[in-house]
Amino acid sequence: MSQENRLEKTNRINLLFDFYEKLLTEKQQTFMRYYFLDDFSLGEIASEFSISRQAVYEHIKRAEEMLETYEDKLGLLRKEEVRSELLTSLGQLIQDSEMTGLHKEKAMDLLRKAVEL
Repeated sequence: MSQENRLEKTNRINLLFDFYEKLLTEKQQTFMRYYFLDDFSLGEIASEFSISRQAVYEHIKRAEEMLETYEDKLGLLRKEEVRSELLTSLGQLIQDSEMTGLHKEKAMDLLRKAVEL
């Protein structure tokens, strides 16, 4: 797997983890946090928990599969990406519109609030 593909995969797993972390077991959460967020190696995690590297790998792999399953069923990441694109487009439309003064400020304020949700 190329470095770019690994980075894309890591970014995706981190985003999925943000959405679905609480649906994983405590152990899966811990291993995912150590591996993807804290950048621990499999060996370091194995040493920390006195288990084999293979066991750590299997926990992480199973957790990744669960995250993808949750995304397939719930689609929260996909919805967030679409929402973000729509809000960006809306912001551009407001900027390009002939709205002026208070109306434009109010529209931009509402857009900022929607982005913060």
